[in-house]
Amino acid sequence: MNSFVHKTLVVQLQAGDTDRFSVLAHLSYDAADPFAVTVVFSHDGRVLARWQLDREMLGDALRRPVGVGDVRMRPESRGMWQELRLEFLGDARADGGRHHAVVFAWAPGFAAFLRETYDVVRPGREEVHVDDFLAGVLAGG
Repeated sequence: MNSFVHKTLVVQLQAGDTDRFSVLAHLSYDAADPFAVTVVFSHDGRVLARWQLDREMLGDALRRPVGVGDVRMRPESRGMWQELRLEFLGDARADGGRHHAVVFAWAPGFAAFLRETYDVVRPGREEVHVDDFLAGVLAGG
């Protein structure tokens, strides 16, 4: 069985007060890290940002607002169009504020990706091999 899932979606990025523009969201899931979904945003071959999200939180965000701190997500409707709004707060700026970006994604695309991850590791069946992790940390790996 494949332990890795990857999907690329076109999403809309809004940074600050700018209009939305299209970027790619490369979603990946690896059963070796069963609680995490990695999202890499890119445009014209350049990586704009990389975030690691909690898989359960991402699934919950398709139904209700979730998150505090640097990542907040919630479903939004625009007529018949179902979106997932992902809000990211980044590093501090020179003016004392923080970098801020909002991504709007087609919610059914994220839901399809999550269903594929559930085929690899069902929710509630995630395993973390703490002993292996600690041995790697203690060995300096």
